[in-house]
Amino acid sequence: MYSSVFAGIILDQAAMLIPMDDHMVHRGHGVFDTAAIVNGFLYELEQHLDRFLGSATKAKIKPPFDKETIKRILVQTVSASSCKNGALRYWLSSGPGDFQLSPSGCHASALYAIVIQDQAPPNYKGIKVITSSIPIKPPQFATMKSVNYLPNVLSKMEAEESGAYAAIWLDEQGFVAEGPSMNVAFVTQENELLMPSFDKILSGRASKRVLELVGDLVKKGIVGGVKVRDVSVEEGKRAREMMLIGSGVIVRPVLQWDDQVIGNGKEGAVTESMRNLILEDMKNGPSTVRTVIPY
Repeated sequence: MYSSVFAGIILDQAAMLIPMDDHMVHRGHGVFDTAAIVNGFLYELEQHLDRFLGSATKAKIKPPFDKETIKRILVQTVSASSCKNGALRYWLSSGPGDFQLSPSGCHASALYAIVIQDQAPPNYKGIKVITSSIPIKPPQFATMKSVNYLPNVLSKMEAEESGAYAAIWLDEQGFVAEGPSMNVAFVTQENELLMPSFDKILSGRASKRVLELVGDLVKKGIVGGVKVRDVSVEEGKRAREMMLIGSGVIVRPVLQWDDQVIGNGKEGAVTESMRNLILEDMKNGPSTVRTVIPY
């Protein structure tokens, strides 16, 4: 773990602490992001850092360091951990200081990071989702990756209580939005890859990378084209394929949404091909998406 409060990297788990008077703890005034660690490389660290700092700006948190210093700290933290496969999660908070509502009494913003070792092999089996009854965050907060995840938690719990993996949010107009920690995508009956617009939801880095790579599948004829636009529930449920996309799930097939079986109830060729694209990119992609860790 790294903590700017303690000004260094912590190796003793018992000392990996955040002060209770940190406003991220008692007021939720903080933002975070995550980068995968794959075979000793950080995947899309630069891209995640840009979103991270963008979220900090929206949350009115001035980072204690510039981008390059933060990047160096994060790389050093992974190096000190010796972790070759896992995840690096990092936070910016308005910092410790007091228990008031305003952060005006905070001494300085704080940067925290922790390395999480993979404990189990990834699971790409098909899943069921439901439509969430938990209200979606308004766009101002949905497009910011803040620590205010109570709606996400309740949405995930609702799904689990129904025997599903995740609950899908709809926006205020009833269009498909996103899952609690992942984006949604479809393959239409015309074999086009279809994603909901990102203007009211979190711009998922995995989804953005899929859009950058999917041209290879178009060239091979595996998918006919790509569209990013509003998607109705009816259109989504009659899709040939449905999938969740995110750093935690990579690309995972959805076989049932509420009572509607998607396609033929099996993982489709586009879903599988897109997952393989991302996994290959994570392992052997260009230096623009893979940051080497000097162990």
